[in-house]
Amino acid sequence: MPNASPTPGKNLLTPDNHALILVDHQSQMAFATKSIDLSLLRNNTSLISKAAAGFRVPTLLTTVAEKSFSGPLFPEIKEVFPEAKVLDRTTMNAWEDSQVTDQVNRFDKERLVFAGLWTGVCIVGPVLSAIDQGFKVYVITDASGDISEEAHERAVQRMIQAGAMPMTSLQYLLELQRDWARGATYAMTTGIAVSNGGGYGLGVQYAKSMFNASEGGGH
Repeated sequence: MPNASPTPGKNLLTPDNHALILVDHQSQMAFATKSIDLSLLRNNTSLISKAAAGFRVPTLLTTVAEKSFSGPLFPEIKEVFPEAKVLDRTTMNAWEDSQVTDQVNRFDKERLVFAGLWTGVCIVGPVLSAIDQGFKVYVITDASGDISEEAHERAVQRMIQAGAMPMTSLQYLLELQRDWARGATYAMTTGIAVSNGGGYGLGVQYAKSMFNASEGGGH
């Protein structure tokens, strides 16, 4: 019989056990994205960017043909990482660019979390490549998108079949916090939820303003 103990599962993310890789959240890629509303996509991308920055997760930003075709990164990303170096590529599969893999090696993290446009090209490529090379890979599916719902869903299914673990943007934020008693990051986490967490964030704001209530009590 197994024995239950109050320890987290090995597949859960922590702020220090992974790196985040944001791929091609660019204007030209977004124009044709139809699997998710663009305002929601931008909101979710902002949420995970703020979460990564707030929890000090190593983060790689990469674009494809930024100057000649695809355009700049979403402003929500640049606002959070104003000084970050953005690695521009010609390859659709970011993993086939040595700039990207060299930075991944410098991160020295076994776990990689991906999000970007389009799911079926610019996310499938590096995800399958990273899995082949022994990395444990997660994909934030609602901070990614494709030219149709089917294109997005087939890509997600393909990555899951290869061993990738799907998650959502709010799930990513809350998994990094995971205990409301962690006071050092409580205000940051709930602040991100209020600004980007949709109905849940409104609930946090409401409880605080109406009853001075908090998730963990005593904050």
